[in-house]
Amino acid sequence: MSQPESHLFEVTLQVSSWESEFLDLKMPVWTPGSYLVREYSKHLQNLVAFSHKNENLIINKLSKNYWRIDTKNINEVTVKYQIFAHELSVRTNHLDSTHGYFNPAALCFYIVGKQNYPYQIKINPPHSDWQISTPLVSVDGTFIAEDFDTLVDSPFEIGKHQIYEFQVLGKKHQLAVWGTGNIEPQKLIKDIEKLIEVEAKIFGGLPYDRYLFILHLAATGGGGLEHKYSCTLNYPRFGFRDRDKYNRFLQLVAHEFFHLWNVKRIRPIALEKFDYEQENYTPSLWFSEGTTSYYDLIIPHRAGIYDTNNLLENLSKEITKYLGTPGRLVQPVSESSFDAWIKLYRQDANSANSQISYYLKGELVSFLLDLLIRNKWDNERSLDDVMLQMWEQFGKSETGFTPNQLQQIIENVASIELKDFFAKYIDGTQELPFNEYLAPFGLHLIADPDPSIPYLGITVKTENNREIIKYVAANSPAQQVGIDPGDELLAINNFKVTSEQLTDRLKDFSAGDKINVFVFHQDELRSYWVTLDAPRPSRYQVVLKEDADILQKRNLARWLGTNRSKP
Repeated sequence: MSQPESHLFEVTLQVSSWESEFLDLKMPVWTPGSYLVREYSKHLQNLVAFSHKNENLIINKLSKNYWRIDTKNINEVTVKYQIFAHELSVRTNHLDSTHGYFNPAALCFYIVGKQNYPYQIKINPPHSDWQISTPLVSVDGTFIAEDFDTLVDSPFEIGKHQIYEFQVLGKKHQLAVWGTGNIEPQKLIKDIEKLIEVEAKIFGGLPYDRYLFILHLAATGGGGLEHKYSCTLNYPRFGFRDRDKYNRFLQLVAHEFFHLWNVKRIRPIALEKFDYEQENYTPSLWFSEGTTSYYDLIIPHRAGIYDTNNLLENLSKEITKYLGTPGRLVQPVSESSFDAWIKLYRQDANSANSQISYYLKGELVSFLLDLLIRNKWDNERSLDDVMLQMWEQFGKSETGFTPNQLQQIIENVASIELKDFFAKYIDGTQELPFNEYLAPFGLHLIADPDPSIPYLGITVKTENNREIIKYVAANSPAQQVGIDPGDELLAINNFKVTSEQLTDRLKDFSAGDKINVFVFHQDELRSYWVTLDAPRPSRYQVVLKEDADILQKRNLARWLGTNRSKP
């Protein structure tokens, strides 16, 4: 990192005791935990290779991420290249005058056929006061990875970041914070400790001796990426004082930390061994990510970070988002899992009409399964038992599970056949029967439509002083007359309308009214007569039934805990 302002990592790969006519090098196209081919090699430049005599070696590029170096009669090879690093995300690389951060999948070659060999990595910071944080162990300044998988799973943070050390259940933890904001480290660490304790209780302990949290505080954005012995978190720098934003951050922590069991060790069979060259398909991301999303709602509540009112409000928001996505009736969640590589991370104007997130539906399917098991077993069993059995049978040995094995364990815990449940709600697109599963706990889901807003079916956003229609709902009044995503909204009934004004303007009309909508369609002025439909629910809410009986209230208390404030 001799010139961090250039955003260029300078990488030297040294290979010794080489006995072959060729040295084949490949760079991953994706990184585990982020299911999209990101073509990391597009950031590579100035690739050269030398022998131990400093002779230039011939390099042939065989494919987008594959290079072959002629090494006949040469057993020591030095390869040098640069990687442009200007994307601050949890899955890529970022280098500037303040720090360097990288994921080895986005920076490092692997030697074809030698992925199981040890890899050693040494960091040369640009300044003497820059420190290094990584889950890898250092031996005399060199970090050791037992194989390429371990290297890929070990992010590096290099700079003048703040490091906070703490212990939970006798295990060492570090929080490395880059950036400034309104974070209160000691308060945050106390809450993180609570989350760790709750999650460790589910699985019977912590499967590591040391764990690293890397936190990037930036202007905007957010997200996380899990690793076996660490995680990276990005969050807005001033998102820690507002209580709701703070709680959302702790949900992010709970989510990524839960992954150290679910997906890093309890893995679908397709992810048991990583193929870094191409997509690794599995229909089970609804469990790996969605079930983890359910627990990131529940765990802060169990830890006492927020109460039952907050939990049910958060759950209501998730259900509202789900029921507001027409694609839930088109794409099964198992298909959403399988197609993550081409759909979830590549949203377009029709995505909401044709897709459903395996995070979102997986979360709600897991919620129903938890209620189903709890109701069947009077809260003596729960989804926790599923997680524990998956850990004991697959996680400890890191043996990949099949979809059938996952279903079998859920059925064993529930002690009922779930073939119909899986067919309808995981491999099918039938509506999730929320009230059927909520009723035994004295809860029900109610719709909260705004009767004053008739339904048009478009979403509008202001871009460069133009009102652009970003989304047109399937089968909506707007779609039925031919209004398209990308059209520029101009006026309703001859009067200009903006994205901010649209809702109020619609309140001037009723269902069944015809309105004249003016748009630019590819710069052509068009007008459409649209018949407005009845108002649609804008919000759904999980509430306590007024007539809930003693048994229902008891079930609710045993699910959510008697020491929590009641809804």
